[in-house]
Amino acid sequence: MIVLGIETSCDETSAAVIQDGFLKSNIVLSQEIHGEYGGVVPEIASREHEVHLTSIIALALQRASISKENVDAIAVTYGAGLMGALLVGLNVAKGLAIGLNIPFLGVNHMEGHLYANMIDNPQMDYPFLCMLVSGGHTQIWRVDSFGEYTLFSNTVDDAAGEAFDKGARILGLKYPGGPEIQRVATGGDSTAFDFPRPRLKRSELDFSFSGLKTAILYTCKKMNANELIMNQSDIAASYQEAIIDTLLEKLEKVHLKTNINKVSVAGGVAANSRFREKASDLSQKIGLNIQFPKMELCTDNAAMIAMAGYERLNGGEISTLDLPAIPNLTLAG
Repeated sequence: MIVLGIETSCDETSAAVIQDGFLKSNIVLSQEIHGEYGGVVPEIASREHEVHLTSIIALALQRASISKENVDAIAVTYGAGLMGALLVGLNVAKGLAIGLNIPFLGVNHMEGHLYANMIDNPQMDYPFLCMLVSGGHTQIWRVDSFGEYTLFSNTVDDAAGEAFDKGARILGLKYPGGPEIQRVATGGDSTAFDFPRPRLKRSELDFSFSGLKTAILYTCKKMNANELIMNQSDIAASYQEAIIDTLLEKLEKVHLKTNINKVSVAGGVAANSRFREKASDLSQKIGLNIQFPKMELCTDNAAMIAMAGYERLNGGEISTLDLPAIPNLTLAG
């Protein structure tokens, strides 16, 4: 089966081709224009998808050496995400499905992230834990089989990616914040500033990053412009370390609670090199098998949507043409 995947949930315009469970192509166009505004502007994101999606789909098919007439089905993100951005991808998918007389399937964006690691690690059998760490979500799921998920950890306020973005903004860095914090932190002293590792009394497995954001804000406010420049690298390194320590502390607790050793990490924060380094250290310390996807599969991409869609289509699932975009779609939805 040949599945064309389409992803337009936020500010990446992406198309990919999966053939019989193997990735043939994955094209991702990141909308750099949002850097001018310090964050994603929903209307601009929608317009950029409208401008580029058709050519991105054509390029994905070309790279896979497959004509559109040979596509058997289309998988497309229908939530969660920005309403306008989702509608662009969903409507293009519906139009292609009608024109080619083939089925299409709406895919949950978060489910796509759960299976990003399956693209390069098909040996990752069930059950496994998936740590989903992105700009919108910070969660740990137990995955018992395709479609059977149990949520163990969630964030009560900011997601980790959002904490990186806000910290970068406080430090006067560009958007997106994660890569900027990592860049500035290189060579910095991660012990120079004692930022908190947030712990919730009412739920030891859940995440909270709002207090950490407040801590970096107050730290920077105490400094004049020159002091901030002099300490920027150390602040970034210490802040990054606090976020990563918090993530791995919760992961270790869920591991002890479930006794599951296989872990898949997904989402944009999975691209952070310090996160990967410290996760490797934790793996050796307590015997975890932590898998990270390739860098290009960490951020939003159509390959993960095509893979999740391929699995569901193989099970006989299809969507009807009245499927709506659902911006606040949950994994249980």
